[in-house]
This record gives sequence, C-alpha cells and structure tokens, in this order.
Amino acid sequence: MATIIHQYYKGEFEGIKVLVQINPESLRGVELVIDTANNIKKTKRVFDTDIYDDLAADNFIESSALEFNLYLKGLK
Repeated sequence: MATIIHQYYKGEFEGIKVLVQINPESLRGVELVIDTANNIKKTKRVFDTDIYDDLAADNFIESSALEFNLYLKGLK
C-alpha cells in the first residue's frame, strides 16, 4: 500500500474561505467552507480531472495540511 500525500488549496470569496484537500491519486477529497461567522461546512467530494485547472481559474493558492486541519478541528 502506497503512502498518499494529499494536496491542499485555499481561496477566499467575499469573506468566505474555502479550503480543499485532494487525494491526487483518486481525486477524492474534502472541502471546507468557512463563513464570516467562522461556521464550518465540511463536504466530501469526488473531483474530476479538471480540478487543478478549475482551482487555478478561481485563483486558489496552495495551502498546508496544518492550516486545513486547524480549521477542520475548529481550532482556527
């Protein structure tokens, strides 16, 4: 079994933060949407092969596992 290193991206739209975790092999992942009141909505996602182009078009930037997990656990 191979070790999978997830990829992380973040974007912000009108004060709403979106963080994305992607398994680059299966294109499955998790999306976190954090509203202006710091409420977090977690959604499991299956991405298509254009996900990286879509993220770039929406001006997402690379992020870190630490930042993603801090939001996921409600610590940020």
